[in-house]
Amino acid sequence: MLRSGPVLSTLVLLTLPNLVSLGSSAIVSIAETAYVGMIGVAALGGIALAFPVFMLMQMLSAGAIGGTISGAVSRALGAGNRDMAHSLALSGFGIALTLGVVLAGLVRLFGPLIYGSLGGKGAVLSEALAYSNAAAWAIPAIWLANALSSILRGSGVMSVPATTLLCAGIGQVIIGGALGLGIGPFPQLGIAGVAIAQAIVYWAAAAVLFLYLRTNRPAVGLRFDWSGWQPAYVTALLKVGGIAMLSPLLSVASVLLLTRIVASFGPEVLAGYGIGVRLEFLLIPIAFSVGVAALPMVGTAIGASNVSRARQIAWTSGAVVFVAVGIIGLGAVLVPQLWVDLFTQVAPVRAAAYDYLTIAGYGYGFFGLALCLYFASQGAGRVGGVILAQSFRTGIILAGGAYLLASSGSPSDVFALSMVAMAVMGIATALVVKLSKWG
Repeated sequence: MLRSGPVLSTLVLLTLPNLVSLGSSAIVSIAETAYVGMIGVAALGGIALAFPVFMLMQMLSAGAIGGTISGAVSRALGAGNRDMAHSLALSGFGIALTLGVVLAGLVRLFGPLIYGSLGGKGAVLSEALAYSNAAAWAIPAIWLANALSSILRGSGVMSVPATTLLCAGIGQVIIGGALGLGIGPFPQLGIAGVAIAQAIVYWAAAAVLFLYLRTNRPAVGLRFDWSGWQPAYVTALLKVGGIAMLSPLLSVASVLLLTRIVASFGPEVLAGYGIGVRLEFLLIPIAFSVGVAALPMVGTAIGASNVSRARQIAWTSGAVVFVAVGIIGLGAVLVPQLWVDLFTQVAPVRAAAYDYLTIAGYGYGFFGLALCLYFASQGAGRVGGVILAQSFRTGIILAGGAYLLASSGSPSDVFALSMVAMAVMGIATALVVKLSKWG
């Protein structure tokens, strides 16, 4: 199916398990924001500061390094080299474990500096650190779970990681509510309890995926046979993955820049923006679900030297995401209250969130298109041009934000800047994919 099945039906078949499991991230985001909204405005502001950092962990581990692992495994299988695929899987596991531990330490060490530089102070900064310090324990598990899932996805196995992450999402909602709000016999730990739940479920998910990959059931598993260890594969994965990591770094840098600008308008506007941008981050699982389905299809086609099929897969997946995410964006423009009113009744916070969604929603389709084509490009092993295109978004926000701050711009001006930047990113990414050489 990966090599020669009908493009659209195969894409849909591979997407559905991912969409179901990653839909749990939407449930988790809604539930967490609701829990934090019950704690207070300071907690909402705190999680608005901390959330991009932990979303970055997901994007780096699942999208950048995870996508690189999937692409490499699928290209090896497409070329008929299963031993190489096993060695690449082992290399990916080692990279994920190392980066997870290092980044967890950095978040714990530099958290106060990061959130303070973003404008956090007083109660808002305290809440951000309470969440961040507890959630840092989840970072190695997030990296491992996503890398192990990517090994399976590279061979076309979507159901096992999908089911595992779906169960993790359900568990996170239940445990996060119990520990955050003190439901039943559990202590009320506030925003830290919500973060602790994340650590518990991701360590459990990583353990389940690790044990599955150690069985004989998957086509590509984890074989700790050091005779097959190839340092060159680690270098190759890091070379492509290092470039691919620039995409989520640029994406989160864009959000952090916007967060810093918005923070200058006060805690109510910051809290409202935090609610609105949560919906933007929920668009990522949709693009991710289709993108990671397209990735092994593109990789297998490239491995089999079928470039025309690889391009057909890329454009089909991009069109699907553009339409799906664009419809959600239009809904946010027309009825923002369906999302915002779930989380707060504070009038200034709601007004800021409405303002953000009714403006930024027009750019969501382009945002999804860029992300999907990024995954397709990983399957082809060609990500440099896509990264350059995505850097336009960060550059526009940086230059436009500096101008708006100097000229006393309004929150609405900042939100319009965000929308324009997303549109430019989507169009530029499509042009790069159109003009780049695959093979």
